[in-house]
This record gives sequence, structure tokens and C-alpha cells, in this order.
Amino acid sequence: MLKLLKTIKSSLNPIIRIFTIYIILLSFLVPAQAKSHKEINVIRNSVVKIYTTMNAPDYFRPWGQLTTSQSNGSGSIISGNRILTNAHVIANSSFIQVQKQGDSRKHNAKVKFVSHDTDLAILSVESEGFFEGSEALEIGELPETLDEVRVYGFPMGGKTLSTTKGVLSRVEHQSYAHAGGNYLAGQIDAAINPGNSGGPVITDGKIVGVVMQANFSETSENLGYFVPPTVIKHVLKDIEDGEYDGFRSLGFFTQGMESPSMKQFYGIEKNQSGILVTYIVKDSPASKVLKVGDVITKVDKYAVADDETINFRENQRTSYKYAIDQFQHDEEVSITINRKGEELTVSVPVGVEMNNPTVVRQERFDQVPEYYIYGGVLFVPLNMNLIKRWGNNWTRSAPFDFLRHRFEWRSDEREEVIVALMVFPSEVNLGYHSWKNWVIDTVNGKKIKNFAELTEKLHNNTDENIVIADTDGYQIVLNHEKAVASRDSVLRRYRIPAYHSKGLFDKKTEK
Repeated sequence: MLKLLKTIKSSLNPIIRIFTIYIILLSFLVPAQAKSHKEINVIRNSVVKIYTTMNAPDYFRPWGQLTTSQSNGSGSIISGNRILTNAHVIANSSFIQVQKQGDSRKHNAKVKFVSHDTDLAILSVESEGFFEGSEALEIGELPETLDEVRVYGFPMGGKTLSTTKGVLSRVEHQSYAHAGGNYLAGQIDAAINPGNSGGPVITDGKIVGVVMQANFSETSENLGYFVPPTVIKHVLKDIEDGEYDGFRSLGFFTQGMESPSMKQFYGIEKNQSGILVTYIVKDSPASKVLKVGDVITKVDKYAVADDETINFRENQRTSYKYAIDQFQHDEEVSITINRKGEELTVSVPVGVEMNNPTVVRQERFDQVPEYYIYGGVLFVPLNMNLIKRWGNNWTRSAPFDFLRHRFEWRSDEREEVIVALMVFPSEVNLGYHSWKNWVIDTVNGKKIKNFAELTEKLHNNTDENIVIADTDGYQIVLNHEKAVASRDSVLRRYRIPAYHSKGLFDKKTEK
């Protein structure tokens, strides 16, 4: 084209020359504009609005539900007549509908797969003809920082499709707000508002992210985050067999080794880098090959720096966990370690599902809470759902005794924390009516390992009295015969449908 313009410049008079060059440039510009408009139309026809009716359980009253609510989100059509969206858009849902741009009709949808830890979900729509006129959007590659991106969705403030523009400003591991998972995330400065959740982040007509959360703090401005293509592709590959196995922890925890003294103590040279294995979960995949005190120098093909990061692409660093996250549940991760001066390479399988390593259960969705009422005392296992019931400021407003246990490792003596959440005042529990949010430790002098053990002891007790105590020696003493006899009156008085959660006991042990 440059050669052609030079030829025109030398052969025509000035007026004709300018006009001719304009026509030529316009001929190149029009196809590009046409392509851009076509891409935009494809995207508009492939982004949907999601209407969700939610019935979340009330962890303060675990037999009941919170007030039914409605919320909106966004999603995009991908291959296989599927809709890709956020897990938090459809969590605890009882009814879901989807609607295409420009269509007045709403179509019923169902959750086909959900990954709460990565805040992703796949919906299906059975309505005949819903996907006609729409093209499946492809999953692209993660853009480079400062690349322009566009966010599509149906945020508050209107009913039609909205588009905002921004740049990819940062890529690193972040805590996902929905379920607390820690995965790679992209940060963008495009405006994101309620209703955008689940919508696609687009570059070159391809999905390069799924909008998941925004930072609405007073000190931030236009900070939004999205689930990147590596995480999306991992989930899509995982569900190819019809089952979602999820991301798996190998079962070890580490500490950075930026201290020269620490390096010297563990026999690591100044020019070497690595991270110290500080804790290994019992019976985890890592427990078979790693030891506390090992220094991890490499995970897969990635060298691990002293600050627990890897260079996952040119001049960009993130948590070494990124390397582990690239593997599926039926694969093995190669890890290079320094053990007392000897370099070893071990393989760690990722096919075993890991239990929560702490004594506080992780947040759960679409499940019925467990509870047991004995002598008018409500017992529950401590979990993040309950802790977050104290509101958005739960890190300050939830009971301190609950919060501190989040950092306590599981052990043979205690696998989870049990709480006497409240007392329903009655004759059987006189003297304890004001007790609440009480973490218990023993029943009749024996430590309680988990919630199942507590309910079994109370349910099948043969002693005259039950003595429930905490670690400081405070006690609730209940007469067993009176506690059982008071069951029906307590339920009637406080309008509770059952004294235990559904499925807590099987038919063999039910009384």
C-alpha cells in the first residue's frame, strides 16, 4: 500500500492526488469497520441477562430460610448450547430464567455445573429455539497488561445491554469474594456494577474473562476483577466427562525464605531461592512425599522465588499456586525440593479430594445446614456461612472466639469446632437462658472430635446427666431424661419443625 501511495503522489496533480489517497484509505477502513460491527452484533446476540430467585438458608435459624429474594446477573453463550456465568449469580437458587438482548421472553434455565471455589457456573436452557440466531463465543487467551478490554452485561440502571471499556491493569492471585478461593484474577478499570456479574470480558471478539466482583470501597475507584481464561478452561476441561472434580489442594503450606538467616539454617545458598514447607495435612497427597522442613525450589517448570511467587509469563509474577492449578484431578505435579542439602524431584498426585485443613468448615452453598437441639440448646458445627451471617463486616462483628478458630489446624482430637449457638428458654435449661455463641470442648469429660460424634453422644446417651464444658471449665449440666422429654414442648413453643436437620441420622440410629 505504501508503494502504491508513493506512485500516486508522483503522478497526479495535488487535488486529484489527495482525493485518490482518501478513496484508497477509505477502502481499507470500511472492511475493518464492517468487521468490528459484525463482532459487536455477534456479542450482543450472545450475552444474556439472568434472573435468579434465591432461597438461602438462615444459619442463625438453620431449619429455616432467609427472605426469598430476586437478583440479576449476566452470562454468555458458549459452545454446546451452554451459558457461562458466575456461581454467585445462581447460588442457593430456586428458580432461574434467562433473556437475550432484544427479546421480551424469559426462558427457564437450570444449573448444569457449578464451581463455587472459582465462582463459575454453567447453565442449560431447554426452550426450543433459544439459541437460534446466536453464535457461541470462544474462550481466548489472557491479554497483556494495558491491553484494551470491553465488559458486556446488564448492570443496574437500565434493561438493555451495557458496554464499558477499560484496560487490563494487573494480573495476580486474588481472594475470590464468593467462596474465598485464591486463584489468578485479572484487574480492570472498566466500570462494573451490580448486574454485571457473570458477563464476559471481551478482546478481539473472544471471552478473556468472566466478571466476578468489584471493589466499592471509599478508597478505590473503578477496580473490577474477572476470572481469567486459564481458570475458565480448567473448569470446562474438567467437566468434559460429565463430572466436576474441581481444583485440588496438594495438602501442604509454605513460608517465604527472604531471610538470609533462614536460608543459611536450611542449607540454601545465597544465590538459590525457594520456600519452606511448614505444615502438611494428614493423609494428603503431599504427606506421602514431602516433609516439614523441605525447601521447594521448583513446581513443574517454574522456579519458585523466595517470596513464594513464580514468573508465570514474561515479567509477570504471581503465587506459585498458579503452577499447581494448571493440573487436572487425575494428573501429577512434579516438585523439586532441597532436603538437608540434597536435591530431589518428587511427583505429587492431585486426584485426592482434600478436606478443609482447619477446624472451621468452609462456606457451602445449595445445602441444608446441620443442627441438633438437645434440652433446648441448639448445637451447630462452626462454619464460614455462620460467621458471615454477622454481615459484610463479619471480620469485626462476628464473635472473636469464632474468628480465631479459622486458623486452627485439624487434629486427631478435634476435626471441627462445635458451637452451642443459643438456648431456647424452658424449664429444662434454667440457669442457662442467656448463653449463646459458646464453643464447647467436652461431653461428660470426653473431648468432642466432630459434630457427628457430638450428636451420637447426645442422641444415644445412657448416663443420668449430660455435662457439656468448654476449655475454661464452664459447664452446662442437663438431666438426660428431662432433656428428651422436653423435646416436643420446645419445638411447639418456638415453632421449630424438627429437633435435628434432615439426614442427620439414618434409619438405624433414628429414635
